[in-house]
Parts: sequence; structure tokens; C-alpha cells
Amino acid sequence: MTSDALLTGLWRHRAGVAFGALALWLAAVGAILLVPRAHVAQAVVAPAETTGIAASTLLSPLPQLGTGLIEQRPSGNFAVYLGALRGREAATVLRRSTNLAERLVAERAESTIARALGTLGLGSAELLDDDLMAWLRGNTSATQNPASVLWTIEARHPDPALALAVLTALHAAAEARVREEMQAMVARRLAFLTERAAREPDLGVRQALYGLIAEAHRHAAVLAADTAVAARIVSAPAVEDRPSVPNRLLLAALAVPAAVFTSLGLWALALIARRREEIAREPVPPLRALAGGRAGAD
Repeated sequence: MTSDALLTGLWRHRAGVAFGALALWLAAVGAILLVPRAHVAQAVVAPAETTGIAASTLLSPLPQLGTGLIEQRPSGNFAVYLGALRGREAATVLRRSTNLAERLVAERAESTIARALGTLGLGSAELLDDDLMAWLRGNTSATQNPASVLWTIEARHPDPALALAVLTALHAAAEARVREEMQAMVARRLAFLTERAAREPDLGVRQALYGLIAEAHRHAAVLAADTAVAARIVSAPAVEDRPSVPNRLLLAALAVPAAVFTSLGLWALALIARRREEIAREPVPPLRALAGGRAGAD
């Protein structure tokens, strides 16, 4: 079947093609409307190392130099902060600080697929940490602004209060994790210097150790007083008033060309199949008639 014949056939059945495309688009819009929408809780943070009064800068005996304009990967305490946002311990934090686990268990119990799996003995009513980790991977994100050092932290859930609670809990837990590690480092340093000064017989060396001990106490005071040691909040966590995920208008617009091309493809396959059936039904001329015709022509 040539392309001209195919286009002619499609144009002849243009009403059916348009009706099919409209039916497919309406079905896609109906499926889009059934998808639950989620509210997005968002916070804008900046690495604490980028500020001159960062705790990591005060704790370092030497000034920390940036990696340059080309290198934009997170480093230092902020890299630990980003890892803690979606780490394994984040599941424990969400269980303890929010009711996300109970909500997910309730949603799973109401799901038809979960009921079918439970009937077959394949599902589990208990919510594991792996399930919370899967939810974190699918509903939280940390995106860097390409024009600056700012990062946008997001959490999505149909309940706006729960989305905000999840974002706040994750930020607080990640910040506390970095603070605990730095406080443990200062405590180990202080214990070592104190023990070393206690058994040092030389007065000059002991005076130098006293200076380091005083510096360690200053570090402990900095960690206790500074509110941000890893990520400094630029825009406080807030949740939107209207749900925006997924974007139904965008999905409906994308469904239009998909419905049109799908309808055209289905009608083209139908025309090609019908043309092949017509060719198969055409009578084949006998070989003797063909031979006689050729002899007469000679």
C-alpha cells in the first residue's frame, strides 16, 4: 500500500479519525483526573560554608577556600546534610516525628492492588523502612539553583500539613546529624588534649596544649550557639495553598498529540489490513490464459 493511497484512505475516513482521537483524549483526561494531586512543601537553603560566620569556618584553623566557579558539587558539611535528608535514618525520623507511616498503612489498606496481594498472601500489612525509603525517593527532592549556591528542598503529599511536617522533620534531622558529628569530633579532640596535657612534663609544651584546649572549648561554644552548622535557611519551609503535582493542564496538553498520532496509527493499520485482505481475495488468472495471451501477442 503506497503512502498516497494511505493518506487518501485516512482523509476519506477523517471523521472516524477525529472521533477516535477525541475518544482517546477524553479517556486520557479521565485517567488524569483520577490521579490524586499533592501539595508541595518547599524550603530554600544555602551551604553554611558559603557564609563567613559558618561554624565549619570558625572550627577550622585555616580559611576554607572554594572550589571555583566550575566545580559546583556539594562538599563538606552540606554534602553530609544532603545525604542525611534521604538516608536510612530518615525513615526512623519520619516514623518518630510524623504520622506518615500510619497514613501510608491506611492508604495501602484501601488500595485494591494491596487487597488482592493480601488475598494471595503476597502483601504485608507492616510498613517497612524500605517502603518509607521508596516514598522518600519518589516524593522528596533536593535541587540546586544553576545560577547560585542555593538549593531547593521539596516534599510532596496530598495532605499539606503532612508535607510541611515531613520537610521540617527531614531538615531538622539532617542538621542535627551534622551537629552531632561535629560535637563528637570536638569532644574527642578535647579529651585527647586534656589527657596529653596531664602527662606532659615540659612546661612550654603544656602551655601550647592549654591553648589548644581553650580553642576546643571555643569550638564547643560555637556549636552550641550557632543555629545552622550545615544548611542556612534562606526561605523558611512553607507549603502551597493549592495542589500542583501533577500539572493536569500540562498532562492534558501532552495527551492531545498522543491521542491524534495513536488514532492515526490505528486507522492506518486498519486500512493496510483491509487492503491486504482485498488483494488476497482477488482471483489469480490461470497460467494457460496467461500463456495464450502471450502467444497471441507474439
